[in-house]
Amino acid sequence: MYAVIATGGKQYRVGVGDTLMVEKLPDSVGETVVLDQVLMVAGEDGVKIGRPTVDGATVTAEVVGASRTRKVLVYKYRPKQRYRRKKGHRQQVTTLKITAING
Repeated sequence: MYAVIATGGKQYRVGVGDTLMVEKLPDSVGETVVLDQVLMVAGEDGVKIGRPTVDGATVTAEVVGASRTRKVLVYKYRPKQRYRRKKGHRQQVTTLKITAING
């Protein structure tokens, strides 16, 4: 059984036991998160596709950790002007472990 969920402006295909990194969530490590934006559920009884979400379907996950991604470097450069800027960014992410798919 698997589901397609939406969180943080992105879509993820998840199954029970999967671990994934999503945009930062306000929950702390060890808490249980219920994701209710389920776009599709596929299982033994067939496929349910939502318009835009599947009614009554939820995905339960446990927060495993919070970290930051690799640094992304951004350069600005103007030729012949002695203008150079280097800036870095590390996005904060939350690691989730999927425990159940209901729907």
